[in-house]
Amino acid sequence: MMHRETFPASERLKSRTMVDRLFKEGASGFVFPLRYMTLTEKSDSPGVEVLFSVPKKRFKRANKRNTLRRRMRESYRRAKHTLIAKAEAEGVIIRLAFVYSASEELNYKAIDNAITRILAERACRP
Repeated sequence: MMHRETFPASERLKSRTMVDRLFKEGASGFVFPLRYMTLTEKSDSPGVEVLFSVPKKRFKRANKRNTLRRRMRESYRRAKHTLIAKAEAEGVIIRLAFVYSASEELNYKAIDNAITRILAERACRP
C-alpha cells in the first residue's frame, strides 16, 4: 500500500486534556536535540497524534520557533509511515510530543536524524 506524505489535521494532537495526560502519564526519552513523550492506548480508531513544541524560554523570536517547528514537522511527515503502520496493525493510538531542547538553532539534517531515530525506536517497541 502506498503511503501519502501529508500531515493532516487529524494527526495533530490538539486536545488539552490529552496533552496534559501525555505529559503526566507518558514515557519520555531524549535524542539530541529533541525530548519526546509518548503514550500508547488501545483504540477503535488507531493512528498517531503528534505535537511539536519549541520553548519560548530558549528562542524568544517567533520566527526562530516557527522555523524549528517546520523542520520537525517536515522530518516527521517524511518518516511517519512505519509508525502509522504499526499503530494500525496493533489497533492502538500513539500520541507523541516532540520538544526541541537544544539552546541553538540546528539545521534540518540534525533534526531529521533525531526524529528518524525516535520513530524507529518507537516503531520497534512493543
